[in-house]
Amino acid sequence: MNVDDMILISIDDHVVEPHDMFARHVPQKYMDEAPRVIFDEKGIEQWFYQGKVTGTSGLKAVVTRPPVKWAYHRAGYAEMPPGFFDVDERVRDMNRNGVLSSMCFPTFTGFSARHLNQYKDPVTLIMVSAYNDWHIDEWAGAHPDRFIPLALLPTWNVEGMVKEIHRVAKKGARAVTMPELPHLEKLPSYHDLDYWGPVFQALVDNDMVMCLHIGSGFGVLRLAKDAPIDNLMVLATQISVIAAQDLLFGPAMRAFPTLKFAFSEGGVGWIPFFLDRADRHYTNQKWLNNDFGDRLPSEVFRDRVLACYVTDKTAIKNRHDVGMNNIAWECDYPHSDCFWPDAPEKVLAEFNAAGATDAEIDQITWENSAKFFNWDPFALRTKDEARVGALRAQATDVDTTVRPRAEWKQMYEAKKKAEADLAIAAAKG
Repeated sequence: MNVDDMILISIDDHVVEPHDMFARHVPQKYMDEAPRVIFDEKGIEQWFYQGKVTGTSGLKAVVTRPPVKWAYHRAGYAEMPPGFFDVDERVRDMNRNGVLSSMCFPTFTGFSARHLNQYKDPVTLIMVSAYNDWHIDEWAGAHPDRFIPLALLPTWNVEGMVKEIHRVAKKGARAVTMPELPHLEKLPSYHDLDYWGPVFQALVDNDMVMCLHIGSGFGVLRLAKDAPIDNLMVLATQISVIAAQDLLFGPAMRAFPTLKFAFSEGGVGWIPFFLDRADRHYTNQKWLNNDFGDRLPSEVFRDRVLACYVTDKTAIKNRHDVGMNNIAWECDYPHSDCFWPDAPEKVLAEFNAAGATDAEIDQITWENSAKFFNWDPFALRTKDEARVGALRAQATDVDTTVRPRAEWKQMYEAKKKAEADLAIAAAKG
């Protein structure tokens, strides 16, 4: 396959929410209680909610910064390229990277809204809905053929979750993001169908996917106190295995046989060993009385799950052992695992090294995702217009220069000054 002929759908990217995102979506009577951005003592913007700093703004948003300057710390809006938080600029960055469609997980709320959901009150119900309205109507709605809408849920309130699922489904959301291991958030585990059953049923009724993004389950890794940050970042992908086990051998996958699960940013290389082990356990440990009917656990899993990867050379070589229907690609823009602006070249090199056919490349780079999320990538453009070469042709002027944070800040301030000068000139006539 020629790189220009590829089609790329990324089912795991991230948005750094603009500071004014709640302004148009929170009822006026609650506006004073909405999350807002404040400056801390170091002059960095932070989200503030219910009297406390809540979540983060630019954590790990590092694309276009020199790799030696990456760090696990916050960045202000002025220190980030506008494509991190401006939807029009994001689309330009996607074009430059040849990415057709993207599903964007949140930043300041936490990947499954944990930073909001720690406040279990009626106001938080309103804020979760307001976030979803911004994401669906403004972020995804600004370019409806470029974003797969993803919704948050108030995980501490079953009635609220069910109501929100039905509401956002009508608005076009294709998936919700939920905790990997809810018991770490002092919620019932996914083994408890008295709690989660109505939520699972609402997802089934609306053909929505349950996404489990690595990060919310970090607490399950009881690492040494003096372990380097590398341990957390490398081992984070293994949390997907623990979540998969809860859902596969718990009641969720068997009690709701059409409920779909997407494991986000956890890679795909763990799947063959996990399923081999699951099948061996099931057939060998009969005394545990697990009942998968006339099927193996691996067969149930492969019917229901999509997992994504940024780069996974060994797994792509063993793609048929992973399951061709279970693999999707992700970009992870703008985090440190991301390939930008040369993702197509990097992705295709792995496929070529693995001897993948054109049909297999298409299946992994866009077909599996489009089918799983019931997403028509060609609803508003032709297939040829969706290819890497056609998208890049629209983005020849996108700046790909690698710059330190201070230089981005200088450019941001210069742009704001120019805009202010134009406004003053216009006012003077």
